[in-house]
Amino acid sequence: MNKLLLVFLLLTGAATTYGQSFVYHPNNPNFGGNTFNYAWMLSSATAQDRTTDPSAKKNATTGTQTSTLDSYAQSLQNQLLSRITSNLISKQFGESTLKPGTYTFGDFQVEISNGTDGVVVRIVDGKGGETSITVPYF
Repeated sequence: MNKLLLVFLLLTGAATTYGQSFVYHPNNPNFGGNTFNYAWMLSSATAQDRTTDPSAKKNATTGTQTSTLDSYAQSLQNQLLSRITSNLISKQFGESTLKPGTYTFGDFQVEISNGTDGVVVRIVDGKGGETSITVPYF
């Protein structure tokens, strides 16, 4: 009789158990998660980052940390150079077109020529550096 009662209790106990379904919600926006999690995940990863930038380490050892005043002076210098460059270019080339030819600005030599894809601007530094920019035709 004890065995029969035990089997009956086990069967009726199994019928009254409840469960719930498991639903996976990804956090990472790259894998289908909410896009608003991006800033949180980036800040969390940045806070856990223990690696150091080699160039930042180099600057810290040489003591060449830029102050706010140095940053302001650099910004002012960049703005002045940009304004001078804009004035030189507008006087040299006019407002709308770049004329083919070779021009010298200080240590820089600028060569402008017509290419197959557009106007090619080649800038040669007096120290051996060279950059080529293609302005496409419209």
